[in-house]
Amino acid sequence: MPTHKETEKGVSELLQLLFKKHHLSLSSYEKILRERTKEEEELARSLARECTEKYYGRGVYTRGLIEFTNFCKNNCHYCGIQRDNGEVERYRLSKEEILSCCEEGYRLGFRTFVMQGGEDPYFTDERIVDIVSAIRKAYPDCAITLSIGEKSGESYEKYFKAGVNRYLLRHETADEAHYQYLHPKELSWKKRMRCLKELKEIGFQVGCGFMVGSPGQTVKTLAKDLYFIQEFQPDMCGIGPFIPQHATKFAKEKAGSLGETLFLLALLRLIKPNLLLPATTALGTIDEHGRELGILSGANVLMPNLSPKEVRKKYLLYDNKICTGDESAQCRADLEKKMKAIGAELLVDRGDAKKEKESERE
Repeated sequence: MPTHKETEKGVSELLQLLFKKHHLSLSSYEKILRERTKEEEELARSLARECTEKYYGRGVYTRGLIEFTNFCKNNCHYCGIQRDNGEVERYRLSKEEILSCCEEGYRLGFRTFVMQGGEDPYFTDERIVDIVSAIRKAYPDCAITLSIGEKSGESYEKYFKAGVNRYLLRHETADEAHYQYLHPKELSWKKRMRCLKELKEIGFQVGCGFMVGSPGQTVKTLAKDLYFIQEFQPDMCGIGPFIPQHATKFAKEKAGSLGETLFLLALLRLIKPNLLLPATTALGTIDEHGRELGILSGANVLMPNLSPKEVRKKYLLYDNKICTGDESAQCRADLEKKMKAIGAELLVDRGDAKKEKESERE
């Protein structure tokens, strides 16, 4: 329930309260989302920058992204690599190809490798454990992140024991009816929430997240997302604008906006000041300066692509995804220049979440 004090406050006062306390009521989040002005959006971004600098200075962590399979058993309504999309040219990287990506990434200065793919039954627990163990043995000073969807608790345990440090699993939406609108009936919101809980209990650094402007999203569902993240306290949170993909049922839907995404990045930083918060490729897709603006709104992570160049155009979750140029890991020098131009610095670091200061949560 909102406190009496919260119900009397305007949006600017609520933003200042969030900056100090890092938690608000669900109705206060709704009020902020519904009533904020352009000036209050800028206030949120300014406060978010202050929060980020308090924990991370002006450093920006990088992760080397390896999109190792675009096979998927699921048919999520928004996703370009959904099972029934016959236009997709499918591929899988071999263990040797994945290790080669890591070798190049390490040489370029990456100290976290993110293995991301569809829910591909070919990659059994045994195969995943074999690949992860090889990466862990070759790069003991690096963090390994997996993003391969919903698995059993037993599978997650195996990955953790093999040396995986982090797991990314977007919750997509904290509203059950909205979740069902975005997914086929065989996928369930309750299972997604159970997976996130299990990952946290096992000991992973856990990432959740959602699309901004997804079909069916409302102020009420977005407020639930913010409140869920406040309560769940993830280590990472990946958000980016919804971008329609022409072969999906949401092909004609409107894309999420840059401004809304930047504002939500800022709110997430205010909710959890030590959050690892990426400026995503989708943000760079809808605006050529999207990722720089994301960093200036509270983000502190970039995830350039380490995948072999010949497969990058095959991993198209949405239309017009940037697949060449400085979103790729090989152009780290260009990214360094872009970050320097906005007063930020790319770091050669595993980039673990900083410990939350005792005084931050009261």
